[in-house]
Amino acid sequence: QVQLVESGGGLVQAGDSLRLSCAASGRTFASYCMGWFRQAPGKEREFVATITGSGESTYYEDSVKGRFTISRDNAKNTVYLQMNSLKPEDTAVYYCAASRAKISSTSSWYDYWGQGTQVTVSS
Repeated sequence: QVQLVESGGGLVQAGDSLRLSCAASGRTFASYCMGWFRQAPGKEREFVATITGSGESTYYEDSVKGRFTISRDNAKNTVYLQMNSLKPEDTAVYYCAASRAKISSTSSWYDYWGQGTQVTVSS
């Protein structure tokens, strides 16, 4: 069992930056691929970014490439999402998730989910 707790969300203006953190419980954090997803009001949850257990490989949704960076610190059982040049369309609840399977942008591959953290970007 893995428990995930996100933090770092908030209200910012367009062009600002935020760093989200996701702290995981358990001693096998490095064995999990970690992902970030988001869900805007009235929309389905969508993939944002993912990273392998070792941190060597990452994958991003096209609209965040070059603006968002996913990283992890396995010694701290934490995954991060650095978000730069934020846009109003980035407004959503952001969720981190853990997968025992291969790196994936598909939510059904993820076994554990956090409760989410709200990010609101004003224009």
